[in-house]
Amino acid sequence: MSREDKKLVGFIIGREHEMPDAVMRLLNEGYDGIQAEMVKMGGTFFDEIIPYDVIIDRMSHEIPYYHAYVKYAALGGCYVINNPFVWANDTKFFAGALMRKFGIKMPRTAVLPNKDIATDTVPDSFRNLKYPMDWQAIIDYIGSPAIFKDVRSGGRRFAHRVNNVDELIQRYDESGTRTMILQQVIESDLQYHVVVVGGEKTLLMPYSLSTGRYSEENDQPNDGLAERMAEIALKIADVYGYEINMTEFVRQNDDLYLINATNPSPLIGRDLMTETQFDWLCREIADLAARRAADPPKMKFPVRMVDF
Repeated sequence: MSREDKKLVGFIIGREHEMPDAVMRLLNEGYDGIQAEMVKMGGTFFDEIIPYDVIIDRMSHEIPYYHAYVKYAALGGCYVINNPFVWANDTKFFAGALMRKFGIKMPRTAVLPNKDIATDTVPDSFRNLKYPMDWQAIIDYIGSPAIFKDVRSGGRRFAHRVNNVDELIQRYDESGTRTMILQQVIESDLQYHVVVVGGEKTLLMPYSLSTGRYSEENDQPNDGLAERMAEIALKIADVYGYEINMTEFVRQNDDLYLINATNPSPLIGRDLMTETQFDWLCREIADLAARRAADPPKMKFPVRMVDF
């Protein structure tokens, strides 16, 4: 899988431009034997040869056809960042429950039944579901205010703060076929996001809720907390096998809460972060892609590969 004796790295992206453009430029100009470009696809066949050695997938969690393509590409020997078979089954609720098993402090969280279902159903399809739902009991458990958000990992889809039962029911009625969680709000201005690249390098970025941006690198906790957050983020990336992942923390007094364990496609842009942070991430992602193109690890599949 190469073009003109070059290893081929493909990007699958949505609306973002800055990071993919920067990484592709770094790969094309700074690495001999590497060619980087956007993946092009338009109907995929069983016997189709995938030309890419590495695909950096930033969008298949949103586009079902893209997801089918990257799984097929992985089966054909392409190394996909991140593993689409793991990402497909990753949810904020499961990740939070898993972290609690590991003894990490998490906000109280509940996963809720879907408001609507995309497939044809009949009333008997829901015989296991308690009805009506006890909304007050849910609020009593989580507390208010709370965050009502999509259960899937990656991004900040359909996230709203709710303060009472009426607001929760309103947002629930708007949620359609999404599966949603309700999560306790940990009130604090001290929020930190840790990006892991390649399962070994970390970047801790203090996040300002008031500006919606990451602050300067010297705005770091100095009591061993930075090392603790990096340690947790690296362990999470290792557990999932994620090459790129962002983990989010909130500090409230002396307590550290993990509010989001996995985000395999974190937003990376100059409008969110400092130039130093943006440049570091682009360089590390480019280097990761080049290393995986040269010497790809074996991808993990959800089925056991046997000979027939």
